[in-house]
Amino acid sequence: MSDATATRAPSPDIAPIASPAAERRDPRKTAFELAKLRKRLRRQVGEAIADYAMIDDGDRVMVCLSGGKDSYGLLDILLSLQRRSPHPFEIVAVNLDQKQPGFPADVLPRYLAHRGVAFRIVEQDTYSVVKRLIPEGATMCSLCSRLRRGVLYRVATEIGATKIALGHHRDDLLATFFLNLFHGGKLKTMPPKLVSDDGKHVVIRPLAYVRERDLARYAQACGFPLIPCTLCGSQVNLQRKQVAALLREWEKRFPGRIESIFNALGNAAPTHLLDRTLNDFAAVRATGTPQPDGDRAFDDDVPDAPSLAGALAIARLR
Repeated sequence: MSDATATRAPSPDIAPIASPAAERRDPRKTAFELAKLRKRLRRQVGEAIADYAMIDDGDRVMVCLSGGKDSYGLLDILLSLQRRSPHPFEIVAVNLDQKQPGFPADVLPRYLAHRGVAFRIVEQDTYSVVKRLIPEGATMCSLCSRLRRGVLYRVATEIGATKIALGHHRDDLLATFFLNLFHGGKLKTMPPKLVSDDGKHVVIRPLAYVRERDLARYAQACGFPLIPCTLCGSQVNLQRKQVAALLREWEKRFPGRIESIFNALGNAAPTHLLDRTLNDFAAVRATGTPQPDGDRAFDDDVPDAPSLAGALAIARLR
């Protein structure tokens, strides 16, 4: 385990490495597109932070950095917002070196030192544990995630972090919703802010409004030194990847559908679900008073939903 605090780089807003693709294009156009994309990502992250009260004055935010495009983007945007925020907060980047074979251990410390970010590299061999306990060909993500989470919670306590920031984006939230729907029988997703399993930490997801494809473009434009996950990244039959492919197909074939589904996650109508822990159905009585969220099963403002008269006409024809 090692700790390091680096000096701040002179121009932290400027990406340290230019991508080969960007170098072949008109540098002015590349710079303009990057600035435009960065502005949109800052706005989306800022809105998510404000909407869900993710960061308070004096917070020490532990940014979990894996070496993937999402966590790099998260760190970069939070650093940018930190310099502009009227509410001061600290950032500490934390990487868990899981001792995967061939892991380039020097990449993240060099990058973080260049950016002037306080960081900590934690070394713990969870790779061997996962390989020993999970049969060959089986999905490793669940156990790997639990082991990683436990280590990160411990480190958050050790460094005095008040918030743990994870790099899950909008597509992750949508995929989790459908995984729970299809395979878990629950209406549930990743919340933008929650209390950790052990009850000791607040976990935040500032990228909740950001699309994965924008993060991919941003990582390429900034030239982040990406580190692939060789433990589970090569597993091609994961249910999450299948759901992600389904969402991409929907977005292609039905423009606006994904946006509508995501908006629905923040516009729930608990009284119109079947969960008896949310509604005391035994106590439902007619009061003679109009209800603002009354029986809206056949509302005409629902796209493609038939009116009550239309539904009855269809029923008579059957």
